[in-house]
Amino acid sequence: MSRLDPSADAKPAAWIVAALESFGESVVGLVPAGFAAYVRVFHPAYRRTPTGGLAPVSWRAIANANGREAHPSMQLIALTGNARLVDEGQPGVYDAPPREETLPPEVNRPLVDVLARHTTTPDRCWFAVWHGLGATRADVRQAPTFEVPLRGYYLLVGPIEAAGESVCDPPREQSPNLWWPDDRSWCVATEIDANTTYIACDQPCCRAIVSRADLEAAAVSPDDGIRWNSDPVNPWPGPETAAPLSS
Repeated sequence: MSRLDPSADAKPAAWIVAALESFGESVVGLVPAGFAAYVRVFHPAYRRTPTGGLAPVSWRAIANANGREAHPSMQLIALTGNARLVDEGQPGVYDAPPREETLPPEVNRPLVDVLARHTTTPDRCWFAVWHGLGATRADVRQAPTFEVPLRGYYLLVGPIEAAGESVCDPPREQSPNLWWPDDRSWCVATEIDANTTYIACDQPCCRAIVSRADLEAAAVSPDDGIRWNSDPVNPWPGPETAAPLSS
């Protein structure tokens, strides 16, 4: 049974609309400015196991395998040196790339566990779902909408645990793209073209996320770039591999 319900109107998203005045340039183009801390959570890549399953591979492991430096603003294309490897996997390192546009379940669960302890309103959170997703559930499409630069969203409401609920019809699994509690103590963004998730929060929440052994996460600056070519440490392969957001 769904824990997500369409919002009565789009008013709870007004502060997001006011805050997100640009798109794609930096962390605060995805989550609001003015928070004390910002966190980047890396979606894992995957390696096939002998039993046919998938085991997570961290970005740090990918960096080490390629003689590159792991750091908070690293970009996968700079770690591998090749856009094809980003999309198809790197033999001997990982077989499937990090998931884009959705928060993987193995990341979602520990993140929700932390965030639930850093809000006074875990039972009332707001969830935004991008208009352009394929197979979006019919009830989601009945929700009111709001617009920010280059993106439009449906707005739903539910408890924090609904962050792990798919907003699309099976077999597609898709988490909400933008979500925050009613007390606005933090805000989470999984942008549709990105393979990492960004969180605006306070310092205690930031420390709690970064300290989780089951998350690969790092504190970042609100001004950090989020594009493929925004890795300031590892070399970027070249303009022919450019893309709008991080990878």
